[in-house]
Amino acid sequence: MRCEVSPRQRIVSLWFPELATDRLERLERGASWRSRGAEALPRAVIATRKGTERIVALNAAARALGILAGEPLADARARHPSLLSDTQAPAEEAALLAALADWCDRYTPLVALDGDDGLLLDITGCAHLFARDGAGATQDDGLPAGERALMDDCLRRLGDQGFAARAAVADTPAAAWALARHAPEPDGLAGAPAGAGIVPGAWRDALVALPIAALRLEEATVDALARVGLTRIADVVDRPRGPLASRFGRELVRRIDRLRGDEAEPISPRLAVPLLAADRRFFEPISREEDVRGVILGLAERLSGDLERRGEGGRAFELALFRVDGVVNRVTVGTSRALREPARVLGLFAERLAALGDDFDAGFGFDLVRLCVLEAQRFEAFQSDFTQAGEQTEALDALIDRLGARLGIARVARFLPCDSHLPEARQKLVPAALVDTTALVWCSETPVAPDTPQLRPLRLIDPPEPVEAVAMVPEGPPLRFRWRRALYEVRACEGPERLVPPWWQSPQPPQARDYYRVEDGEGRRFWLYREGFYEADAGVELRAPRWFLQGLYA
Repeated sequence: MRCEVSPRQRIVSLWFPELATDRLERLERGASWRSRGAEALPRAVIATRKGTERIVALNAAARALGILAGEPLADARARHPSLLSDTQAPAEEAALLAALADWCDRYTPLVALDGDDGLLLDITGCAHLFARDGAGATQDDGLPAGERALMDDCLRRLGDQGFAARAAVADTPAAAWALARHAPEPDGLAGAPAGAGIVPGAWRDALVALPIAALRLEEATVDALARVGLTRIADVVDRPRGPLASRFGRELVRRIDRLRGDEAEPISPRLAVPLLAADRRFFEPISREEDVRGVILGLAERLSGDLERRGEGGRAFELALFRVDGVVNRVTVGTSRALREPARVLGLFAERLAALGDDFDAGFGFDLVRLCVLEAQRFEAFQSDFTQAGEQTEALDALIDRLGARLGIARVARFLPCDSHLPEARQKLVPAALVDTTALVWCSETPVAPDTPQLRPLRLIDPPEPVEAVAMVPEGPPLRFRWRRALYEVRACEGPERLVPPWWQSPQPPQARDYYRVEDGEGRRFWLYREGFYEADAGVELRAPRWFLQGLYA
């Protein structure tokens, strides 16, 4: 059955009214995937407010006893001595909410945090993917079948993980927020899934009966409106804007416009939306690494066709493994060049998973695996010839990708040649992933015989190390030199070879370098240079040049 997709924006608001106490109860149960039990004890989370310990959050069992948020802990304990209390931990609660946001990525990539206890999901254009076979285009309440199925699935899974949650879907974030938090509670907040919803374009009937606090106003504004008898949204939604703004502030008018959809309210997703994505869901979770690799290969083949049609290749891929207990494992790999070969993509993730080792924990298994292309660039297919000229470059790219998968692509660097005649400036170290090998022009030198003396040393010392040298004449070759407290007698010498640094890169006149290839009595060969010349300082003192060791021959 084909499901109708609404052209309007559709936002789901998820509210976790017991997030603080749910976190503590999950820790006490010792397992991250267990349903909320009916045997939960009354529990409250406290924080110091104005020198008094007050209740800032409580679970359903505590609310059933008549305990209220905001009252002093001493008063609540006086009435109910069995009340459990724990100190508020904002950092841990924020981390848990962020983990829930990552888990909600299974429904849409556009997930944003909404305060300290809520999430906003933009499901525009994707809710129909969750419609069950045989379901009609709409349900009895008028909602599209996909939206109802999405909310039911989300609330059921959250309940299995031990969270009390409420959900609502509407055309605007403000309307969804108001309905999720202020609509009449269903029987059993953590029981059967019961998400509220507003039919596309029909916000008025669902919202006008809600309290004025559903507009997300400050408490002082809510009290000021209540003093003049404006307690419901119906009391202000159709009133003239001018008198409302002049008496209660422009924020009230702004909130009304956002509720109606007259003013846009964009959401800021936590994660960047991938360019391409392919996923696979499982009725029975998988946990073996061999099964995960097979799924990666299948998803990479699907993405390969999409990339080929776009004429692009992936430069960054992300693998998201959704565990049934709510944990999401994300693995990202980068490439040195654009690619779309499924076997290469699988090889990169195999290296990354092998590097994780024991950190790769499947838990109770994965029920959803998603492969995304985070970054892509133009990639044209080419026909190889019989010369096999590109095999060396491809082998180097494959090596860089394997190292990047193991260590992180940002940690892999390579040397590139530079247009400079100074030895220490003829190459530079750059991130390997930023090098476009197709744009490099390699100049091959004239081949030399194997017995030709080597002009440049195999080991270059950068920066050069100063040495103490003695020459027979001021501008002559060295006779002996001292390096690292050891004295070396020169037996043979070749040179000089004069190099002058670029004059335009230094405010002072550059000092010329005279390079010598020298060999000591034990056959060790060095590359020395003399910087500068003997010069008279103001015609009085003779200034001697300095000597440096810059290289060692084999």
